Amino acid sequence: MFWVPLLLLAWAIAATAGLRLCRAAVREAAAAGDGAGERRGLTLYEAAFLSGGPARVADLTLVAMARQRRLLLAHTGWATVVDPRGRDAMERTVIGAIGPEGQSRIAPVRKAAATAEAVRVLAERLVRAGLAVPEGDGRTVAEALRRLRLAVPAVAGLAAVALLMPVPSQMPRPLVALWFALPLAFTLGCLAIARFELSPASPWASPAGQRLLASVRRAAAGDTDDDRAYLTTVAVRGVHAVGEPQVRAAFTHRGPDPRW
Repeated sequence: MFWVPLLLLAWAIAATAGLRLCRAAVREAAAAGDGAGERRGLTLYEAAFLSGGPARVADLTLVAMARQRRLLLAHTGWATVVDPRGRDAMERTVIGAIGPEGQSRIAPVRKAAATAEAVRVLAERLVRAGLAVPEGDGRTVAEALRRLRLAVPAVAGLAAVALLMPVPSQMPRPLVALWFALPLAFTLGCLAIARFELSPASPWASPAGQRLLASVRRAAAGDTDDDRAYLTTVAVRGVHAVGEPQVRAAFTHRGPDPRW
């Protein structure tokens, strides 16, 4: 009966992961509250944060400044300041991250801007409004789903160990496999239910925030202002969704520093 402890461990993993998902779903539904945060629109910075987190906010700021010809983004992966006067906290953060020389590679600028005070203040405001989930609390639906997905190979691995170990057992191996199929079916069933019953998981947006993001996407589809529609696309879908190869190349270039 060496396989019984392995079966109990498999059930413990499956049950813990399933319970964590249920608790996270209930917690996020309760966090939506009375929907007070939904009674206002989202700024582009807020939409960017809820869609892609701090890094998306940094990307949006860079692209918006480049769109206004106050910043140059080269396809070689460099950013050059044209207008050193930032119009808001995020723009001032980006200009400060580029440095006094007025030129820097984009990657370190994105990293510095994403961890800046301006983004932290933005995140805290969204959390207080019930539109974003607290960072790194490990209790979101997205985190629970990730752990539930990890539970599937863990249960399968325990089943493989129980079936492949050359230890005599009074229980036929097909029946042992059937016992292990139960916790595996439980985890797969939880994943299937989550796919159809839960809104698309986001590491940053609460259910209320996701609903506002959906309204932003619908509004962008009918927006006649090309510039705002362009920046909205960057905010909710990322830089790679825009149709300008030079902009995409600027954010993906990994070549050597041309100054050396």
